[in-house]
Amino acid sequence: MKHDEVDGLLRDTLKAEVAVSAEQLTELEERVIMKLGDRHPRLRWFQWLGQLLAPTRGTRLGQVAVIGATAAVFLFVGLMLSDRFLPGSEAPRLSLQPVLSADGTQEVLFVMPALNAKNVAVVGNFNAWEGTALSDSDGDGIWTASISLAPGRYEYAFIIDGRWWGQDPLADEYIQSFGEYSSVRYIGRGGDDA
Repeated sequence: MKHDEVDGLLRDTLKAEVAVSAEQLTELEERVIMKLGDRHPRLRWFQWLGQLLAPTRGTRLGQVAVIGATAAVFLFVGLMLSDRFLPGSEAPRLSLQPVLSADGTQEVLFVMPALNAKNVAVVGNFNAWEGTALSDSDGDGIWTASISLAPGRYEYAFIIDGRWWGQDPLADEYIQSFGEYSSVRYIGRGGDDA
């Protein structure tokens, strides 16, 4: 075969293949759309979260039912475990309500969670910034002390193993002086602990 004959043969073969392929390509777009029409696209995590937060009317009832059932299960488990960890009358009750004494002072409870601490004390203007030791009699890492205080404004901080801790979560406010924070409690002027 000559070179021109091979080129002609290749050209004719390719034309025939293109013609057959062209017939298969007609209406390809419509066939693809028909096949994909019933499929739902795969959602990415943020799209899924968006649908969860803004559900359609049909899914709202199901979501509310799932949330309600989950809450019921947690409530049931919590009630079952509450007797195990907080046995009725044997457990001491912690109260942050004021206890007024006859002389007008009240017992103020200072609480500091400090796991693995060896020494915890409270210092403030009510004890001339000298430490009053807190105790952890049951070893659970919750240190407490009850101090009688007259009505007024008190600045204080905790000393945990020799380190200053001035931001008590139970404080009424915080102040900063000399680069360190101190907590403030108001006693006898209204509010939960006054």
